[in-house]
Amino acid sequence: MSKLRKCPAKGKGIGGQAIIEGVMMRGKTLYAMAVRNPEKGIVIEKKFIKQPKDRCKILGWPIIRGVVNFFDCLVMGVKVTKRSFEMAGMEDIEYDNESKFEMWLEKKFGDKLADYLVYFSVILSIALCIGLFMVLPTIIGGWISHLAGDSTDVRSVAESIVKIVIFLGYMILVSQMKDIKRTFMYHGAEHKTINTFENNMELTVENVKQNTRFHKRCGTSFLVIVMIISIIVFLFVRTNDFWLRIISRVILVPFIAGLSYEVIRWAGSHDNPLVNIVSAPGIAMQLITTKEPDDSMIEVAIASLKAVLEEEPEDESDNTGCS
Repeated sequence: MSKLRKCPAKGKGIGGQAIIEGVMMRGKTLYAMAVRNPEKGIVIEKKFIKQPKDRCKILGWPIIRGVVNFFDCLVMGVKVTKRSFEMAGMEDIEYDNESKFEMWLEKKFGDKLADYLVYFSVILSIALCIGLFMVLPTIIGGWISHLAGDSTDVRSVAESIVKIVIFLGYMILVSQMKDIKRTFMYHGAEHKTINTFENNMELTVENVKQNTRFHKRCGTSFLVIVMIISIIVFLFVRTNDFWLRIISRVILVPFIAGLSYEVIRWAGSHDNPLVNIVSAPGIAMQLITTKEPDDSMIEVAIASLKAVLEEEPEDESDNTGCS
């Protein structure tokens, strides 16, 4: 059996995402989607993009760029997932007639309706995540603290433990869904293919199979870092007022996301014992969110990456992709 290669110390500006029956790879100037269609062929689509910092320099500043890139990745993620659904032939599934409300929306917003729905989905997702992983642990931690005599130390520890339990429980439950399991296999194919490229190996199925399915710049690692940094920050942000605690958890989310992005960016471009320690929790979580892919999934991931490389020269600069 071939020895697994470690993720390289420095990336090449490539990120990606598992989508419906496929993989999206993103470079600095474009992204490419490769999807298995109903005939088992590979369909590829490319789209050129602009980095947020190219639109306004301030969007490239530390911390700020993390918040902007996070939102940008979420929007792109919803768009490419929706498009992959169509490319995979799943839009042919017949549904009941449109409701009057749906017809009113199409009449009111026309061609812009799809974009509005994407942004609405992203904002709703962010709100639900804040509620589930920030606000709910604060409420439960407060209840536990009240039972223990309203100790701020107990409240902070309880909130941290509840946050970890909710996050792990959510990830484990989601991973049990049949469709999600398949998506996690494509997630593994995405990572293994990027690692093959970053290890300067030829993009073949056999070479990809030799590489690890874990990557330091994975979105899963970002979420884990967000959770860890939020726990550290809120150990110091204390107040006995319930509503101030809730408000502080919400308004500090952008700062925590931005700081987490800087940590992931740093970890993705360095290789030393400290980086390995910082990256360890995220890599461990990828045991859940990535699975070993089959050869057909690897072929799709390779096709997606090659589609990007055809248009974009190999780049050894900063890692800004959403992996």
